[in-house]
Amino acid sequence: MRTSRARQPGEANGEAAGGGPGRQWARADATRQALLIAAQEVFADRGYGDAGIAEIVERSGISVGSLYHHYGGKAGLYVALWEELTGEQERRAAQAVSAAREEGRSDPIEQFIAGARAYLQVCWERREAARLFLGGEGPPGSSLMRRSRTQRWVARNTKLLRGREDAAATGRAGEVLGLVLTTVIGEAGREIATAEGEAEAGEILEEVCRILIRLAR
Repeated sequence: MRTSRARQPGEANGEAAGGGPGRQWARADATRQALLIAAQEVFADRGYGDAGIAEIVERSGISVGSLYHHYGGKAGLYVALWEELTGEQERRAAQAVSAAREEGRSDPIEQFIAGARAYLQVCWERREAARLFLGGEGPPGSSLMRRSRTQRWVARNTKLLRGREDAAATGRAGEVLGLVLTTVIGEAGREIATAEGEAEAGEILEEVCRILIRLAR
C-alpha cells in the first residue's frame, strides 16, 4: 500500500524540491541572457538589418519559441540590449554623483564630471554593446527612443549644473550648457567605444573630462 510522503523543504503546490519558482526564474534569466549574448554577436557581425532570427537561435541554443516568448522578435532583442546598456550607464553615473556628494565635493561641476567619467568608463567596458548603436541602425522607432532618452539625459545634467550660483547655470544659458556638455559626452562615448585599446580609451576619457571642465566653468 502506498503511503503519503511528507513534503520536502522547497516543495510547494505539488512541485518537486528544487523545482520551485526560484529555480524557474533562474532558468528564465539564463535563457534571456543567452539570447541577448547571441543577439549582440549576430548584430555585431551582420548589422541589425541583416541579422536573422535563425542565426540568433542557433548561437544561443535556445528555441525560437522562447525567443518570441521573452522578446517578441528581433526588435525586442535590440531594445533589450539598448536598455541594458543605457541602464547601466545611468546607474553608474548616478552612483558616481552620489559618491562625490558623500565625499564632500559640493561643487556641481565636480559632481557632473564624476558622473561623466563613470558614463564614459561604461562605454569602454561595454564597448561591444555600445558599438551596436553607433550607426543609428535599428528597428522602426529606435531613433525616437534614443532621442527621448537623450532629452531626459540633458534635463538631468542641466538640473545638476543648476546647483551653481552664477547666472550661467540658470535660464536659457543653463539649458544650452547642459545640451552642449551632454552632446560632448555622447560623442566622446562613441570614440571611446571604438578606441583600439584601453590606453587610447583612457587618454580620450581624460582629455574629454578636461574639456568638460573648461566648458562648464
